[in-house]
Amino acid sequence: MARVCQVTGKVPIGGNKVSHSNIKTKRRFLPNLQTKRFYLAEEDKWITLKVSTEAIRTINKNGLYTVVKELRAKGQHI
Repeated sequence: MARVCQVTGKVPIGGNKVSHSNIKTKRRFLPNLQTKRFYLAEEDKWITLKVSTEAIRTINKNGLYTVVKELRAKGQHI
């Protein structure tokens, strides 16, 4: 379970690779995860999160402190 976004919960999903001759073989679609450091000004410290690019947009929109409070409410250690 290493490829999981800490904010959105995105995980790899399964699907088919389809060749030109329409032969289908199993493959995995991985989320676009980035390891990113954020500065949490309210606590005066840096935190490192493994987040998807969609989660980075969510953090930019809602604010880091709001997202961290929601994660802590769910029980994640940050």
